Amino acid sequence: MMNVLEKNMELQQIHSALTDIFRRVFNDPNLQLQDSMTAKDVAGWDSLNHIVLISEIETQFKIKFKLRELLNMESVGDLLRLLGTKTDAVTNPRPV
Repeated sequence: MMNVLEKNMELQQIHSALTDIFRRVFNDPNLQLQDSMTAKDVAGWDSLNHIVLISEIETQFKIKFKLRELLNMESVGDLLRLLGTKTDAVTNPRPV
C-alpha cells in the first residue's frame, strides 16, 4: 500500500512521462500540461492525433484503456488520475 508521499511522487513521474508523450505526439517541445487542459487547448489535437496519443500512452505505461474510461475522460487531469489508478493496479495488483 502506498503512502501519500509515494503516491504524489508516482503522479509526478506519470505527469513527466505524459508531458514527454504529448510533446512528441503534438511536436511541441515547449508544451506544458495543466490538469484543466482539453483537446481545444492543444494545437493539432484532432481525432487522429487523439488515437495516436492514446496508443502512445498505452504502450509507454503498458496498460489498456476501456472504452468507457476513454469516453469519461474530459481533461488532462482526468487522464492523469486514471493513469495513477491504472499504474497502481499494475504495480500493486489486488488479490483475487
